[in-house]
Amino acid sequence: MSLAMSAVATMLPVTDIDRAKEFYSDRLGLPFQGTNAEGSLMYELSGGTVLMLLPREGGSQNPSTALTWEVPDVAAEITELEGRGVVFEDYDLPGLQTEGHIADLAGERAAWFVDPDGNVLCIHEAHRT
Repeated sequence: MSLAMSAVATMLPVTDIDRAKEFYSDRLGLPFQGTNAEGSLMYELSGGTVLMLLPREGGSQNPSTALTWEVPDVAAEITELEGRGVVFEDYDLPGLQTEGHIADLAGERAAWFVDPDGNVLCIHEAHRT
């Protein structure tokens, strides 16, 4: 079996399982599948991908984007998620500026937000033709 054809599990560290479950289940609307023996929260995503939220001590988060979802319309997704209390980041950095929370990266549009533990998450819209 080739790795290219295998489902992927993404693992993110969280410090408070209850707070993480509220954010990922209620605010993001991800389908909760249960808790494993380690106490990790399990979410099944598209294509057999699994998101595992691992109980860990604070400070284990990566400051870079940990997870990104491709969506058909970034602006519409922002509106929907903001309606559920998700707060989007705005940037004014060399090479990365957002307008209305959206960065245009040579035709690909993206927006970022963080979970309650500081994991950086993104939604992006592929290049339009």
